[in-house]
Amino acid sequence: MRKLIIILLAVLAGTFTSSAQYLYKISPPRSAYIPADTTSVFIIGDVMMHSAQLEKDHEMFLRHIEPRMQAANFCVANMEFALGGAPYSGYPAFSTPDYYPDYVARCGADVFLLANNHVLDKGLKGFRRTLRVYGQMSDSLGIRTTGVGTEPLLLKRRGLKIALVNFTYGTNIGPETREPDVLRMRKDDVKQAIDKAKAAGAQFIVALPHWGSEYVLIHGSDQENWARWLVDQGCSAVVGGHPHVVQDTTHINGVPVVDSVGNAVSNMSAKNTRLELAVTLRFVTDRNTGKSTMLEPELDFMWCTLPGRLTDSYATIFVDEWLGRRDEWIDPSDYDNMVATLERVRTATGIK
Repeated sequence: MRKLIIILLAVLAGTFTSSAQYLYKISPPRSAYIPADTTSVFIIGDVMMHSAQLEKDHEMFLRHIEPRMQAANFCVANMEFALGGAPYSGYPAFSTPDYYPDYVARCGADVFLLANNHVLDKGLKGFRRTLRVYGQMSDSLGIRTTGVGTEPLLLKRRGLKIALVNFTYGTNIGPETREPDVLRMRKDDVKQAIDKAKAAGAQFIVALPHWGSEYVLIHGSDQENWARWLVDQGCSAVVGGHPHVVQDTTHINGVPVVDSVGNAVSNMSAKNTRLELAVTLRFVTDRNTGKSTMLEPELDFMWCTLPGRLTDSYATIFVDEWLGRRDEWIDPSDYDNMVATLERVRTATGIK
């Protein structure tokens, strides 16, 4: 049974200006018995399958965050690989077993983002196979995908329509003219998707760009310019990925912009790459008036533990749930690493 919850905003929308403002994690929501429906969209970052991950029990990867994935009305995950079939491979050209997206779906994911730089790692043949596998999952599990073509994905619940527009700066294959219809960062194409969302009656449009510089904690000028353009086009929120680290967050004319959520699960161990964000967007609809409002995003830090640190496999956890539990780590130094990384990233990005 999913609880009805309302968040009281601490800052009125009218106080936002065109200049960027830090987006802070808000306090836990308080229950309220009012005639309203709440719809939640839970967004996680890059779901990856490096070569070393192929050797471990994937059933452990998302187990600790699975309850939150399941509890959301819609869970969105970026699938950072191709399903090119055997032989399987990791970086730099990913070909992931079909059982992996099936597992992510069983954990609670409803929507797979495909507009990323690795979706074409196995060429056109691998891309077509990827789409066939996801098509079969759509029939069997109800999984939906977005990021291919200029059609936005509409999430519908009790009269509410939320559009997702997913696009990427590029892919890792050949000349642009040879690429299939992955939605790229061309303003004409992205605008077409946004306009289609408006024509379909979407009350809210969430832009999900794959952009930015890798391993950098502060967003770049290109992201800033694109975010402002997306806001001008009528997007209600911007939640980005690709840098493999958490980046700073802003408001632009009252619209929240989360520049990078980082990874969800991976074998990465470079500085700051194991700290991640989960973003929850909540939309409240008044049952009497039918008017809907998007609340301030909830940001939750996560940490991807590597084998031998907390479990024998990879495991993504919520940081808040594991603070103060150092003695439960197989390797307590990894707990120390998590805490130090959290403090470093918080200081750099301003996210509390």
